Amino acid sequence: MTSQKLGVCYYPEHWDESLWAEDAARMRAIGLHHVRIGEFAWSRLEPSRGSYDFEWLRRAIDLLHRHGLRVVLGTPTATPPKWLVDEMPDMTALDAEGRERKFGSRRHYCFSHEGYARECERIVERLACEFGAHPGVAAWQTDNEYGCHDTVESYSPAALQAFRRWCAAKYGSIDALNRAWGNVFWSMELSDFDEIELPNLTVTEPNPSHRLDFRRFSSDQVIAFNRRQTEIIRRHSPGRPILHNFMGSFTAFDHFALSADLDAAAWDSYPLGYLERSRRDEHFKSRYMRVGDPDYQAFHHDLYRACGGGRWWVMEQQPGVVNWAPWNPAPADGAVRLWSFEAFAAGAEVVSFFRWRQAPFAQEQMHEGLLRPDSEPNRGFAEAARVARELEATNARVETRRSQVALVFDYESAWAWEIQPQGQDFTYLELTLAFYRALRRAGLSVDIVPPSAEAIADRKLVLAPGLFAPRADFIAALAASDGALLLGPRSGSKTPDFRIATPMPPGGLRALIDVTARRVESLRPSAKIAVAEPGGFEHWREYPDIGENVSVELACADGEAALMRSGEVFYLAGWPDDGLLFEIVRRLLARVQLAALDLPEHIRIRDNGETRYVFNYGREPADVSELVRGRPLAMGAVTLEPCGVTIALAPDIDAAGA
Repeated sequence: MTSQKLGVCYYPEHWDESLWAEDAARMRAIGLHHVRIGEFAWSRLEPSRGSYDFEWLRRAIDLLHRHGLRVVLGTPTATPPKWLVDEMPDMTALDAEGRERKFGSRRHYCFSHEGYARECERIVERLACEFGAHPGVAAWQTDNEYGCHDTVESYSPAALQAFRRWCAAKYGSIDALNRAWGNVFWSMELSDFDEIELPNLTVTEPNPSHRLDFRRFSSDQVIAFNRRQTEIIRRHSPGRPILHNFMGSFTAFDHFALSADLDAAAWDSYPLGYLERSRRDEHFKSRYMRVGDPDYQAFHHDLYRACGGGRWWVMEQQPGVVNWAPWNPAPADGAVRLWSFEAFAAGAEVVSFFRWRQAPFAQEQMHEGLLRPDSEPNRGFAEAARVARELEATNARVETRRSQVALVFDYESAWAWEIQPQGQDFTYLELTLAFYRALRRAGLSVDIVPPSAEAIADRKLVLAPGLFAPRADFIAALAASDGALLLGPRSGSKTPDFRIATPMPPGGLRALIDVTARRVESLRPSAKIAVAEPGGFEHWREYPDIGENVSVELACADGEAALMRSGEVFYLAGWPDDGLLFEIVRRLLARVQLAALDLPEHIRIRDNGETRYVFNYGREPADVSELVRGRPLAMGAVTLEPCGVTIALAPDIDAAGA
């Protein structure tokens, strides 16, 4: 088991050096252990080509180390300096409208530009050689937020040439590509790989097969770019974990695939900013304006825990008001503490606040830190100090266990349903998040997993909604599973080449349950298909034909099947609203003999090993005695205040031994 610690993001180059020692001392005084630095500092590390200045960074790392702080050193490749852009102006990306993503902020590079990739290798190698063995460097972060600001897909000449090579390697012959893409349609047939164009600026929508391959290619480019850095760092800094900081609601590249080259995953958690950007209705946003969606952060904790193979961090935790959402309210008192313990309950090794001191200049000057611009403590400062004291008192450890319930998440499915949603409010992320919410309401601690045999082995219940085109080996693993399985809606409805599946949807999954979706429809926001239980279908609905060995568990009011079963395999023929989805989850849990709660809308629990965490996202105190009955409390009380956290131990463990 690993101890859980707090950290902070710090930019010594932003501040007079006379402040550094005082900053480091204050960090340690409030219980911080990790400090992330350096990820945007290329212009200071190399002011002009070949003119390196690492001494200021060495002084900063030495000082932080002397104060007992562990440095997470970032590679500076998210912000190439102006002199480099001037040297190779074609390194910048072009957006889907053909416009240059110019110098002047960040992420102004194309993943496919080989010249820029080599420059990144050069600066990363110099950085790793200088600091790879430094005793103060405890971990590394590659780049920063890959793909932020819609920068995964580039439509530059470099991307075009790289995409042509990628297609040639995949298909071998242009005839094979033409068949896979269905290019006979609209006379789109090509005679050579050099005739391939990028799927933008077409008169109407581009070919979906073309677009999907471009999404796959773009994801591969990010993965390859990251791998070049991790290989260098491992050569010069062995034994130190390498991470990358992912984002919320972001599916533009395959995070599972990229994480195979990391030692742990991380993500940047901004509950209020993400809520304001979300599709939740105004009533929901108003209710949770100061605490965030009770399930959104937890979903991403579990997703990135899976990406990291069980090891993960929060690299940036919101400590106050942010600057980038449509509206930017202040967190409720206690919210920063609540978010921190929600992450630790999900097994985070480190929760790192962004940032130490609010910058009084440039683009993020309205983004609060633990300190105000004048170095006085902001609200998050006291909450971070309190969390540090409580972590020390409870002696918290990372001890997540494999859940008996798995929710499958597939990045390629997210790309497919963005390309062809068929209804403008159909998104794969929101579909899987809806299932996650229902499981959380039932009190489950859930594993989010990739579509692989290993990930679903030995589960009592597997839920796999919306899988675009599951591979044959994964279908075989599902068939071999002893647990219950829920499929649909839209599962198996396409082939990997983005054709309607043959046999008809759910395609290969019909080997598990003899159901055919003979017709589908997307539903307007005001439309709902009633089902013979509380709730109904919204967004999406299918008209199924069923085989002889399939029973109808739930039916729509118009007589069409809604939920079908064959043995322990269930198929759901629509997108259920919250009421119907909870009823379905309750039935499935009863079938596999797992206890199901019906938590109040503001209360959430997380079981971490033998420890139970209880959280109150509501505005009023809540009695949670039934949730911790028979368990000694390590922290908190049975009456939870707003933003309150209670930690309860297994019945045979007392708080002193926690």
